[in-house]
Amino acid sequence: MSISAVFILDFKGKPIISRDYRGDIDMDVIEQFVSLVEAREEDGTQSPVITHEGVTYVFIKRLNVYVVAISRRNMNIALVLSYLYKAVEVFGEYFEEVEEESVRDNFVCLYELFDEMMDFGHPQTTECKILQE
Repeated sequence: MSISAVFILDFKGKPIISRDYRGDIDMDVIEQFVSLVEAREEDGTQSPVITHEGVTYVFIKRLNVYVVAISRRNMNIALVLSYLYKAVEVFGEYFEEVEEESVRDNFVCLYELFDEMMDFGHPQTTECKILQE
């Protein structure tokens, strides 16, 4: 299981920050994400996993941002969702609410946390107390 990249997007789908872990996927594929989500909302088939043209998008929505992991490889979806929820929990420990303004204000901290919590697309430490050391 490996994640190629992680994005935090605003509600319109524009990347606020992104982290490419493997370099094996074109980062422009994220531009299709919001239209894919909206299409699934309209036809009632909404789920936290979307596969389109060989790319798997796994996402969660928090307030006015999407946290999205993408890959072309086979992923353990339960593990990826667990990682995304835990990452948002850790971000919340650092700056209260995980929303667009706090992401923009704390992007340096977020990049450091992404680097500590993931290694070459494989989740590592997600315990807040360990990360704060």
